[in-house]
Amino acid sequence: MTTILVVDDEYLIADILCFALEDEGFMVVTASNGQKGLEVLNREQPALIITDFMMPVMDGLEFATAVRALPSAGHLPIILMSGAQAHIGMQRSDLFDAVLAKPFNIDLIIAEVRKLLANRP
Repeated sequence: MTTILVVDDEYLIADILCFALEDEGFMVVTASNGQKGLEVLNREQPALIITDFMMPVMDGLEFATAVRALPSAGHLPIILMSGAQAHIGMQRSDLFDAVLAKPFNIDLIIAEVRKLLANRP
């Protein structure tokens, strides 16, 4: 089963993503900020990451930068979901494979997840 890591400090959003992705046959692990996301990443070895931008402790930009620096995870597709900061993510194609706006369309997220996983080596 393919594992997806969802990093978001808004529990309701993380839960909605979790339920929707699990309904599509994925296993989902969550973290409430980038620092916790790095801990989960080392333990769970997901195939894809979905992260928020604005989070306490370590934001999505710092988190994606840290992931890209890891030899074991630097290749993972990362989707940024953000409201006001989406434009920052769009300028960082070196960090994010896709940038989706909040509020989000769950069908669009699932389609993007499937596309990115299909394109993995």
